[in-house]
Amino acid sequence: MAENKIYRGLGDSDFNIGVFIQNEPDSAEFSSLTSIQALQSGDITRISSAFGNGWRKVFNVYAKLLFALDSQLFPYQSLASSWQQYRDQYLLQQGSKTALIFGSPHQIQTNAINIITGRHFGAKSESEFEFVWVDHHFALCPPHRVIICPYFDYRQLTNARIEQLSVYINQFVQNK
Repeated sequence: MAENKIYRGLGDSDFNIGVFIQNEPDSAEFSSLTSIQALQSGDITRISSAFGNGWRKVFNVYAKLLFALDSQLFPYQSLASSWQQYRDQYLLQQGSKTALIFGSPHQIQTNAINIITGRHFGAKSESEFEFVWVDHHFALCPPHRVIICPYFDYRQLTNARIEQLSVYINQFVQNK
């Protein structure tokens, strides 16, 4: 569970992989959230249609990342035949162990992988964690299982960078 910390966002409140994002869909439905709300089947399509291509990219990149993880360590590939099917049928739903968290990345869950999307957003947490920048795109804080990565967008978090991020996540779990 979320260690008595307040999280606002979408997904499973008992997450293993939490993605912290600075923005949220611009509507009263999301700005009034006071906790993590599980999505239902069809919500990702609805949100993508209502709030634009940027949100579709966030969901797509998240699902692609989950499918890039080591299937021996993470069950995502066993649930669906493709990342697209996983996105539509499981991502951010109850029991998915995934969350998209709006707001402060200093609120982390220590027994989960915590991914901060966006270098500038992640920089706000650099005083709270001892990050090691491994290159221009990724910073790691292994003791707290926190990663700063490019924003979840195809141009910033390319397929090659998704693979690189998956290696860091796999290493965090293997070195637990």
